[in-house]
Amino acid sequence: MKPLLIAALGRAVNSAPLGRREDDVELRRVPVLPLAGTLDAERATVVLLDRMLLQSVAGDSQRIRDLAGVAALVGLGDPGDAEPPADFPVDLLAGFIPGGSAPGAVIAQLRGAFRHAAALVGERTVRAQEALRHHELTELTRVGVALSTERNLLALLEMILSQARRLTSADAGSIYLTERDGDGDGKPERLLFKLSQNHSLPAIPLKEFAVAVDHTSLAGYAASTGEPLVIGDVYLLPDHVEYRLNRSFDEKLGYRTKSVLVIPMKTHRDEVVGVLQLINRKRTADARLSGADVVAREVLPFDQRAVELVSALASQAAVAIENSLLYADIERLFEGFVTAAVTAIESRDPTTFGHSGRVATLSVGLAEAIDQVGDGPYRNLRFSREQLRELRYAGLLHDFGKVGVREQVLVKEKKLYPADLEIIRHRAGFLIQQADLQLERSLREHLLAHGRDGYDVACARLTAERDAQHAELRGFLDVVMAANEPTILPDGSFEELHRHAKRTWRDLDGVEHPLLRGEELRFLTIRKGSLDDAERREIESHVTHTYRFLQQIPWTRELRGIPAIAYGHHEKLNGAGYPQKVDAGAIPVQTRMMTIADIYDALTATDRPYKRAVTTEQALDILHDEASEGMLDADLLRTFVGARVWELVEPGAR
Repeated sequence: MKPLLIAALGRAVNSAPLGRREDDVELRRVPVLPLAGTLDAERATVVLLDRMLLQSVAGDSQRIRDLAGVAALVGLGDPGDAEPPADFPVDLLAGFIPGGSAPGAVIAQLRGAFRHAAALVGERTVRAQEALRHHELTELTRVGVALSTERNLLALLEMILSQARRLTSADAGSIYLTERDGDGDGKPERLLFKLSQNHSLPAIPLKEFAVAVDHTSLAGYAASTGEPLVIGDVYLLPDHVEYRLNRSFDEKLGYRTKSVLVIPMKTHRDEVVGVLQLINRKRTADARLSGADVVAREVLPFDQRAVELVSALASQAAVAIENSLLYADIERLFEGFVTAAVTAIESRDPTTFGHSGRVATLSVGLAEAIDQVGDGPYRNLRFSREQLRELRYAGLLHDFGKVGVREQVLVKEKKLYPADLEIIRHRAGFLIQQADLQLERSLREHLLAHGRDGYDVACARLTAERDAQHAELRGFLDVVMAANEPTILPDGSFEELHRHAKRTWRDLDGVEHPLLRGEELRFLTIRKGSLDDAERREIESHVTHTYRFLQQIPWTRELRGIPAIAYGHHEKLNGAGYPQKVDAGAIPVQTRMMTIADIYDALTATDRPYKRAVTTEQALDILHDEASEGMLDADLLRTFVGARVWELVEPGAR
């Protein structure tokens, strides 16, 4: 680019002596002093500043100062001016030509001024490059921080590709991830096409496919060699190279792939985790490559700086991808542990099969419904993906402490244990047999004492007495069996049971016993459920067992609330719950959600042999009753009902 000399109209200045040829310097004559912004900052420019040009800016010192930042100012005096006049900006001048100076002196001053102008251009270039490098480093740092915090793999890949395209003004790009073999040597077996972006063709559908890790494709070559590929025009590859572009995409969609940059994404262990491929670096970042003429005009080769930038980004991306995959592996591992833990719970208590999963589903469903609430105390409450996962795991593990409860208590279906009920049946059977024997004994004694006299009458009377005893004992068994059935709500007066309990019987040794032992009567007169106070306390201890177990796990920061959420799922807002009997202020909102989910599923579950399942309407009525008594969160229950959250666990639900 030629140097530029600017002078006022009418000034006799010949540019020829400034170069070897007459046109080495461009001379431009202007009526007024130009603005700094109108000059090419990359062109060495000298301005001959005389009184006419000074007067054209009416003493605007800032305009002159701005101009001195992009051009060398040389004062040009009128005849008789041996030095700069008082109104000249002496501090901004690169030189001064006295009026009437000899041509040699003029040329010397102007050449010195052009050297100063070239130095200004060089300084600006260095500063621009420094600013660019600072911007690039800042961007890489910002991108690195963003990559380190993103754990969703697809979002991570989108971010990597978007940033790589932005840094290089690439029109399009794609990402491949390696799939490794199973023999443990860690070598990539194939590349999976995971993501593409195209500014000129934004609506391209994504279809995953595999590429061999070999020298036949661009991505395969970069993955197998670990070296980048920089291609100016991929359609003009020399014959000796093995890799080729698959042109089917271009042919199908009318696109022209030209310049290509393919960078392997390698970890600090030099393992390739994927390949980043950029296509068509552009002069203008937002230009759309709509035709061959636009491609020819806009597309540039990827330069060395682009290679350096994308290589730096690819290194960060490789670590981020590796961390994301590792995090996904850890999540799968933990998911397997949780599944195994739930299986362990349900194997001890098969009657509650699926309960933990349904509670988790209902709890998360209620949390998602809360996100949509537009009024009430929870209108501003939002749950992140991590918080929903935390709630889900708490729901799945909320009953794990049942592994510490005696199995006979855990699976107790009726008020009496089966063995105790069998003893009562045997006792009644023994008494029935005893009544039969007594009948035979009494008839024999009558025959021995009276012969056949009055035998028929005595036989009828004694048989009637025996039959009455049979009926009484069978009625006793019926009362026991009825009382043995647990109820959901407090029920029963047990008068008949107490009447039978007052009867006594004698064993073979003549020892007298009550027809019902005190412990048997205590169990049979349980007014709600199948457990007495001691058994209920033992069952309730599962909450504490759960909390202590969950506290032993080194949870990540996002999941550290699981023990506390699970610990309170049997607490009530009015302090009537267990095990801590805390009130509303100490119960997290996630726990309140789980409490509603747990009660609803326990009421409606059809696989509990110790109780009948109630309908959805009945279950909701019971929940509303507890909410009205201050035990459950009425606002959360309103959302649970309004969003019909229970439908998530109905047959056929997702």
